[in-house]
Amino acid sequence: MKKVFTILAIITSALAILIAVLPISNFAIFPAIVAIISGVIAYMLSKKNGQPKKIIQFTFLLTAVALSLSAYKAFFTVTKVANTDVIDAKEIQFEEDAIQELEGLDINDAEFEEINTEELDSLM
Repeated sequence: MKKVFTILAIITSALAILIAVLPISNFAIFPAIVAIISGVIAYMLSKKNGQPKKIIQFTFLLTAVALSLSAYKAFFTVTKVANTDVIDAKEIQFEEDAIQELEGLDINDAEFEEINTEELDSLM
């Protein structure tokens, strides 16, 4: 049982390190929590049996490094938004084009009401 939790702690702490260096470093906390929990269980089991605990301490070290990397990136990385003037200008242009298209339509109110009443009568 100790081996299972030790292996799980090693794998999840390595996964936490891997995720911590990627741009999605905020998600490194989930495998780090699993690594800490499984490491504590493995440590308790090895303490009962009097077995060596060096590999479990190593997993705690890896988990601490992953959490510190993730925290560093969360606090000190600034997300910059690119210049949105071009996007805003295109949005205004699309809106003006849509207004011109709607103004270009020649629909009489009488024809529109007539079509709507005919469609409503056919539906009933």
